[in-house]
Amino acid sequence: MTDVSRRAVMLGAGALGVGGVAAMMGSTPAAAATAIPSSSALPTGGKLSISSEPFGSTTDGVAVERYTFGSAHGVQVQMLTYGATLQTITFGDRHGHRQSILLGLPTLANYIAESPYFGATIGRYGNRIAKGKFSIDGKSYQIPINNGENALHGGPIGFDKKVWKATVIKETSRVGVSFHYVSVDGEMGFPGNLDTTVEYTLNSANELTIGYHATTDKPTIVNLTNHAYFNLAGEGSGTVEGQILEVNANAFTPVDVNLIPTGDLPTVGGTPFDFRQAKPIGKDVRVGHPQILIGPGYDHNWVLNGYHGGKTSRQVVRAYDPASGRWLTCTTDQPGVQIYSGNFLNGAFTGLTGRTYRQGDAFTLETQHYPDSPNQPSFPSTVLRPGQVYATKTTYGFGVA
Repeated sequence: MTDVSRRAVMLGAGALGVGGVAAMMGSTPAAAATAIPSSSALPTGGKLSISSEPFGSTTDGVAVERYTFGSAHGVQVQMLTYGATLQTITFGDRHGHRQSILLGLPTLANYIAESPYFGATIGRYGNRIAKGKFSIDGKSYQIPINNGENALHGGPIGFDKKVWKATVIKETSRVGVSFHYVSVDGEMGFPGNLDTTVEYTLNSANELTIGYHATTDKPTIVNLTNHAYFNLAGEGSGTVEGQILEVNANAFTPVDVNLIPTGDLPTVGGTPFDFRQAKPIGKDVRVGHPQILIGPGYDHNWVLNGYHGGKTSRQVVRAYDPASGRWLTCTTDQPGVQIYSGNFLNGAFTGLTGRTYRQGDAFTLETQHYPDSPNQPSFPSTVLRPGQVYATKTTYGFGVA
């Protein structure tokens, strides 16, 4: 086995431990010593700072700010108040070369005119709702369709197109921004005034935590997520097909030709959707499996193991780039993760460093409830009622091997 392939498959050392990875690989303890360490290999303990600057104005004159927070030697994050958007996540590779691992756009005008949700906070309902229709307590609601015959990511004017109110979070152990937005009753057809706060904070261990919080005054549906497009080799570096992915999921939600779940929850075993053992993202993306052909590629929800009604956070995904050494982990209390392999990136987007983004140049890890849950009684419920609190958390950890 080459050094590259050994590093690639052994990305799970942080959760499995060296012995566990060695057993999984059928390798020796000496080989397992090259595994990614359980703690970040990036510099830690540096001073965390935060600053802001103007980032233009919307077409109706609303000022947009960009916040930069983190450590100049560890992870540094940039976020926009437009869409509560992650624009960059920057840290060094194994040679110290710093680069953002997110696909992003250079100007506010680009985000307004053309962004396919790059890094945006998604709401009220992340993912698809069949024909934009759902009902609560026998009353029907219609969301404007914007994805074929379906509503996607909250309709044509979702949370990704709103300017959020920002409040700085600056503490000894973490730094970041709290974003606040009130979606009024009837906005995009959703019932109830939804008071939403999303906190993005980075700690000295190079962990980015997203905490979602919402309340309503009428029964409604909520499914919030972030739509970051990751490329661990660096933004604009090309395909992610050789990057390694591991997903803690025994099942997935197959979809029909309109990308709406069929309601079945088949095993991933024997399918291209089996990432229970780490493998390159592109290993099975060109096989003739019917679900891959529908995508085309991965654009599916994985049914994550260990879901207990949102009460338990667990590590669900690990990803690794053998070339740069960068890795990430994803920990969440959510039941699903939508993994999208950048199928519709077509060269129309010029990124932060002047490079164009093409098919397969990124992957997403959108932690969330399953698509079309309001119309699928067997799926975990996304209904939020007055007096209840929607609260969920996802953490991305970053490092270098």
